[in-house]
Parts: sequence; C-alpha cells; structure tokens
Amino acid sequence: MNTNTSNLIPAFGLGTFRLKGQVVIDSVKNGLDVGYRAIDTAQIYGNEAEVGQAIAESGVARSSLFITTKIWTDNYAKDKLVPSLKDSLAKLRTDHVDLTLIHWPSPGNAVPVAEFMGALAEAKAQGLTKHIGVSNFNIALMKEAIAAVGAQQIATNQIELHPYLQNRKVAEFAKSVGIHITSYMTLAYGKVLNDPAVEALAKARNATAAQVVLAWAMQLGYAVIPSSTRRANLEGNLKAQQLRLTDAEMAQIAALDRGERLTDPAGLSPAWD
Repeated sequence: MNTNTSNLIPAFGLGTFRLKGQVVIDSVKNGLDVGYRAIDTAQIYGNEAEVGQAIAESGVARSSLFITTKIWTDNYAKDKLVPSLKDSLAKLRTDHVDLTLIHWPSPGNAVPVAEFMGALAEAKAQGLTKHIGVSNFNIALMKEAIAAVGAQQIATNQIELHPYLQNRKVAEFAKSVGIHITSYMTLAYGKVLNDPAVEALAKARNATAAQVVLAWAMQLGYAVIPSSTRRANLEGNLKAQQLRLTDAEMAQIAALDRGERLTDPAGLSPAWD
C-alpha cells in the first residue's frame, strides 16, 4: 500500500466549470469570503485569469489557498506541457499551483501516457506544482500512469461521481493503490437534489439535499468541488462538512446508483470501467 494521499487534497473545494467572466469572479470572491480555501479550475475552462483576479482581489493569502488546474489535451506533448502550465500560472497570478491534473486521456493516444506523466513530473520537479494527478482516467490508464511515475506521485484521480454514478470499480482500484478520488459533478448537475430518497433524508436531518449528497461523498473519503453562483448556496454547501450520515442513510444513497453518466465527450472519454 502506498502512502495515502487523501491528506494532501482538501476535502472541500470550489469548482469553476462553466463559469466565465464576472460570474466566475463573483463566485470565487464570494466563496473565499465565506470560507472556501481550495479552488479548482482548468486551462479549457477559459477562466484562469478571472480566477487569478478574484484571488488577488480577495486579499486571502496565497499560502492559505489550494489551487488546482488541469492541462488540456493540446498541451500534453513533452515540449508543450511545462510552457502551458507556466502560462496558467501567469493567468492565476501565482508562481505555483498546489495540484496539476491531466484533464482527459490523450485523444487517440496521440501522446503516450508515459510522455505526459513524465512532463507533469518534470513540472513538479521544477516547483511549478506541489502535487500532480489525473482526471477521467479508467483503471487501465491509472495503471499506465502508475507505471510511468509511481502511484505515490499521483495525488488524485478526479472523476464524475455522484449517487447516480458511483464509479465503484475505479474508486476501489484507486483506493487499493493509495490514489485519492476527487468527485466532480457530485450533485449530478442538480439532478439528485430532486431525488425523493435524498429529499426525505434532507428533511429528516433538517439539511439541504446538497448538504446530504456532499456529506455522503466526503464520508466515503472523496474530495468534492461543487460550484455555485449564489452566495447562499456556497455557504450552505460548505456546511456539509459538519453533517455525519448514519450507516443506514449511507446505504440509502448507495442504493441510488444506476450508472447514469452525464459527461462522456466523444473523442475524449476512455472505455469506462
């Protein structure tokens, strides 16, 4: 068993997927104001500069933040990855990020896993990022990444994971080799918030449906990075950290799995487990 990496990754962060311009600036500033300290962005989101601006204007010390970005598929080649990350750092107004992920498998395996993982490890060696990891990797790809750099180097695999898609095979393999899981789309674009079972649990616990689902994911040991444009929701989501579900409540949510995948872009997605 390799060193457990879960203590490296904050359990709760703020996602910025699909948020642009002033919307993302306001979301990040509000998030930082109500107590978020981990921010997740990506090169392809087209909002790194706005995230950097929001952080700069927030007055929160860089040393108390955990910033994640993701390398886009166009930048996987050995000669492109580090320069692209330096470009991201300039936009984010920082000399390093805390975590850098490979965003998707290389389309058509155009750049071999060993090449981009090696380049990512080089970025870490140069001090451009404190930790490295992957996103949207299936078991076979995780095995290739491990062969390239070692499991202890891979801080997380960020995957779609919510009550309707619990991704147990990937999560169990990751756990077996000491790779932490970060759940994205934990609320399934809000779909699970209207689930009768989730609504009943929330009512019984005097909590929001979002709090129940986020608490469920964190209790399984996953990090979560929900996004919101509303300050009240940002504050409410953060309170999920104080909620502990019973074994019976956890089992009720476990029973909701139906393999419903919401993110499956053609040409990017691997053969899912």
